[in-house]
Amino acid sequence: MNNIDMSVTISGVHLKNPVIAASGTFGYGSEYEGLIDVSRLGGICTKGLTLNPRPGNNGMRLHETPAGLMNSIGLENPGIAAFIEKELPRLRSLGPAVIANLSGSTIEEYAEGARLLGETSIDMLELNISCPNVKAGGMAFGLDSEAAAAVTEKVRKACANKPLMVKLSPNAPDIASVAAACVDAGADALSLVNTFKAMAIDIYLKKPVFENVSAGLSGPAIRPIALRMVWELWEALRQYGKVVPIVGMGGIANTEDALEFLMARAAAVQIGSATFAHPAAMIEIIDGIGNYMRREKLSKIDELSIR
Repeated sequence: MNNIDMSVTISGVHLKNPVIAASGTFGYGSEYEGLIDVSRLGGICTKGLTLNPRPGNNGMRLHETPAGLMNSIGLENPGIAAFIEKELPRLRSLGPAVIANLSGSTIEEYAEGARLLGETSIDMLELNISCPNVKAGGMAFGLDSEAAAAVTEKVRKACANKPLMVKLSPNAPDIASVAAACVDAGADALSLVNTFKAMAIDIYLKKPVFENVSAGLSGPAIRPIALRMVWELWEALRQYGKVVPIVGMGGIANTEDALEFLMARAAAVQIGSATFAHPAAMIEIIDGIGNYMRREKLSKIDELSIR
């Protein structure tokens, strides 16, 4: 049986394998300790963090669809100071690389949050630009290349000592332009896709299921679209001369799904909704990738990529 090296390095951050728990689906890691061997994961993205505590949205927060899950959590979290004091020490002790997911409503909030997180032991910052910019009428930062670049630049300056990965919104009219603008503004890596904007109606109550009307769709239904977007973005960045590592996500539920993203030139993958239905999904994917590499006589993860 040939020796394999499943490790990957993303912007200087070493991961023992390319499987990362996605933000918002794995808490702060310790929640799953009794269910799986968390130490085997390549990395853990924290639940979305904001400068100040947030209670989250009212009403329905989760709604199942035939091939996915809609969510409207509203970034419920204890705030960055509480995370640093109460959650980070335990998360750091689990073993995987720690990626802090940062959200905000203004550029100033983002920058201050990034500064505080930059002073900690986290390995990487993941900047969520799908949040509404309250100073621009509520349009998400990630829908416009100028707004995306502005927040990326401020966060880069506020947290200059940590690798910066920007999490892109699939709802952007021109995601390649947004991505290129983020790279120009200092992004070391990109992750995509975040959830797709969607809607559900309760036909008996005759009103939208969610108080905010729309919500984010994840799960198997979005996987083929997410895969296509990862592939196309890598090609677009290559043509722009701005290639950076891309972490792919969106409906990945098993080994075959993960391999598709890795073959589409994703440097690593994040697993989200699948963990809710099957907590051991990530462990099975790690084992499955290793078994595939042995069968195909591959020695390193980057050999999976379609050239």
